[in-house]
Amino acid sequence: MTRAETVHCWVFGLLAGGALVGTQWALADFIAGSGGISDFLHATIDGPAATFTTIDLLTVAIVATIFMVVEGRRVGVPLLWLYVVLVFAIAVSVAFPLFLIARTRTMAAARAG
Repeated sequence: MTRAETVHCWVFGLLAGGALVGTQWALADFIAGSGGISDFLHATIDGPAATFTTIDLLTVAIVATIFMVVEGRRVGVPLLWLYVVLVFAIAVSVAFPLFLIARTRTMAAARAG
């Protein structure tokens, strides 16, 4: 891998780690204070701002998933299905940077021979 690719992977990794901590902390805090996942899902559409955010992030998640599948197949990213699952099981903000790391590493390995 080039130095730039290594830096990109570190940045993507730090962003994925920060997103994982932030999203799961917020989810756990919400669930602890309200009573459960059903309350969380209801809160995602409780008001225009929440609905806007939900539609926006769901659209980004779907587009990112399509990109990951198409691009992942093109370059041969291993465990591609895992990134797709992570988009909807954890968060797109975690899955997409992890996919970009895998994509960068796969492309560098192919280039190296």
